[in-house]
Amino acid sequence: MADGLWWLPSLLVFGAAAVVLGGAVVGLRRLGMRRERRDLEQGRAAEVAAKARIVQADDAVRDAEREVSFVEAQFGAASARELRATVDSARAWLREAFLLQQRLDDAEPDSAAERRTWTARIDDLCRSALAAIDEADAALAARRRAERGAGAELPALREEAARLERRRAEASQALDRLATRFDASALAGARSAASRAQAALAGAAEALDEADRRVDGNRPAADRLGVAGDQMARAARELGELEGFELELAAAQASANEEAAALGGELAAARQERDGAAAADAGARLGEAIGEVSAVVAARGEVAGDPFVDRDRLRAARDRLEVARAAARTAQNRLDGARGALGGAIAIAESQVRIARAAIDRGRGGVGADARTRLAEAERQLVIARQEPDPVAALDAARRATSRASDAEALAMFDVRGG
Repeated sequence: MADGLWWLPSLLVFGAAAVVLGGAVVGLRRLGMRRERRDLEQGRAAEVAAKARIVQADDAVRDAEREVSFVEAQFGAASARELRATVDSARAWLREAFLLQQRLDDAEPDSAAERRTWTARIDDLCRSALAAIDEADAALAARRRAERGAGAELPALREEAARLERRRAEASQALDRLATRFDASALAGARSAASRAQAALAGAAEALDEADRRVDGNRPAADRLGVAGDQMARAARELGELEGFELELAAAQASANEEAAALGGELAAARQERDGAAAADAGARLGEAIGEVSAVVAARGEVAGDPFVDRDRLRAARDRLEVARAAARTAQNRLDGARGALGGAIAIAESQVRIARAAIDRGRGGVGADARTRLAEAERQLVIARQEPDPVAALDAARRATSRASDAEALAMFDVRGG
């Protein structure tokens, strides 16, 4: 029996393993089914809330669809089209929500994850539809409140328009008085502001007349009142600028007089700088600027009727003179610096020339033409440096002499070593 039943232990082992595996599979399946049932039960509350949201959104959209015809009768076709577009968008969202709800209601079983996804999407779609309808309802309510108050607002706006018209007339009279003292160019900005104020008030009056007719005919008038208010605000800004113009003119006159006084002192200082300028070119340019600026000061009477032009011309002349004086000071500083450095530069050049000459003398015939040519040029530049009356040019020549002499020394030493 031992020989004939050798396979029996293996069979028992495999059988036991199969039983264990089968039990594990059944257990896992039951655990998954329990978890799925638990998830489905937890999602039912969200599905019930989503169904309630669909009903709420559908009622809101139906009410808005009925509202379209009333809006068209009250506010016109354009406003009705806006509401219709909102309703169409909300209805499209609802159609998608209904399709998803149909999937949830199907007899075919769905996974808990799918049902959660569809339920959340239904909730989002319904909330979007409700928000769009609520926003449209709020806008309509605000517009209807505005229309109810249009009749009461109209008299106040007319009173404000009349007050602004009185201000405009007074400002125009003030401009006419100023025209007897100042040139037309000085008053051009104010005249332009007066024209803009008049045009804005005319636009406000036209809008108010149209609003009056609409109120009498029980038609919407709030938009016309809004236009009238905007036009009057524009007119008020222009009138504020116009009413402060006389003070602006006085400030320009005072500024021009201050510029002229300051320019007189700067001209005197510039003449002294010109007379003491060592640099001929800088003195000539400064003298030219003095002449131009003096001409501007002398011609002030020609622009006395326009303080803005007078002030601006004096400021430009003062800037021109300051630039010329700065250039003259720079040139003078350069001359002074060159004079201070010239003596030392000549001494260095003389020393370097002596060294180069000595190097060539020691090498005699072994030194080539290049070194000798550099030395000759150094000696020539040194003569220029001693004789040149312009300190800047003399300094440049002395520095060239030093450079050429250094080259001559180096070339002489090279030739000697090479020989």
